[in-house]
Amino acid sequence: MTKMELIEMVSEKSGFSKKDANKAVKAVFDSMSDVLEKGDKVQLVGFGSFEVKDRPARKGRNPQTGEEISVSARKVPVFKPGKNLKEIVNK
Repeated sequence: MTKMELIEMVSEKSGFSKKDANKAVKAVFDSMSDVLEKGDKVQLVGFGSFEVKDRPARKGRNPQTGEEISVSARKVPVFKPGKNLKEIVNK
């Protein structure tokens, strides 16, 4: 599903115009991004939670040359599905 398909679905299910649905979807994504940027967790009961985790520095390999390279530490967003979402997907 693309962002535009999501906007169309929100528009159909809510009765909002596509313009208003676009604003709503953008506001949700922007709000979630702001919270994650601060290092906080976004928890949507029944759906799942988003949080930022630290990945330590590690050694890797260049797949073309096989040369060992250093991969720096970084922060990555992760998603953990909630119980209800797991049940829906596993039907």
